[in-house]
Amino acid sequence: MLWDDARVFLAVARKGTLTAAARLSGGGVATVSRRVDRLEAALGVPLFVRHQTGYRLTDEGEALLPKAEALEHAAQAFEHQAAQESGVAGPVRLATAENLANPIIIPSLPALLNRHPQLELEIATDVASVNLHRRDADLALRMVKPTRGNVSVRRLATLGFGLYGSSRYLETRERSADSGPLDNDSFIGWSEAQSHLPAAQWIARSLRNRAPALTTTTLSAQLQAASAGLGLAILPHFLARDAGLQRLPVELGVDQAIWLVIHSDLAQSRRVRAVADHLVTVIHSLRARLSGED
Repeated sequence: MLWDDARVFLAVARKGTLTAAARLSGGGVATVSRRVDRLEAALGVPLFVRHQTGYRLTDEGEALLPKAEALEHAAQAFEHQAAQESGVAGPVRLATAENLANPIIIPSLPALLNRHPQLELEIATDVASVNLHRRDADLALRMVKPTRGNVSVRRLATLGFGLYGSSRYLETRERSADSGPLDNDSFIGWSEAQSHLPAAQWIARSLRNRAPALTTTTLSAQLQAASAGLGLAILPHFLARDAGLQRLPVELGVDQAIWLVIHSDLAQSRRVRAVADHLVTVIHSLRARLSGED
């Protein structure tokens, strides 16, 4: 049994569906299905019973489960030992958004740097000027999927947004029976340079030629302005909730995917891989919080 096949077998056994197993193993649904079929053909026994609701282990699959888990444990031990012996070291430059760097990535770094003390990590939050194709950074966490360049791309999670205001603002906001639900509200908008953002475009449509109460160039300034009671802002759920802001029941349709992007020439670099694996673990552990579903 190849370890890749055992890994897919464990993912299907644990998740019960091809779609969930594909997300867990980092492959596609078709690849997962093909590997399960190949493994069954090689062993000459059915490992799963297929139902419309998912996959369930056969008796033969149940018997194979502890052996696959033993392979998993051996592979993990091998990877851990290889990382220690290889001495993951050297510079890695990560480009990401400030709203991911400050509250999520930086607090998680002690675990990574304790594991690899020779790693030299640089975080660039000015993502507008960072181009992986030009080697401005080695890898990135982005809210926009690259459509070109010599990079590998993986979707990690969804960043959910909502319309938020402070309790003080919401208690004093003006309402009128003769106007729309948001017609009398003050909004915190984005400057012209950020007008391409989905949140900026939603606010521009809602203002209907009215001027915003304030425009900013950073999400942190938007958060502070909303907390100060200056108006409503479109903010990531996790940041707004941590700040004690209140959400309005308005569907925005501006949620964004979080993409891990790695320069293809560096995808097998030990130091870059160590940082990438750490980011995957951290973001996956916070999926519900980032999407706003927790």
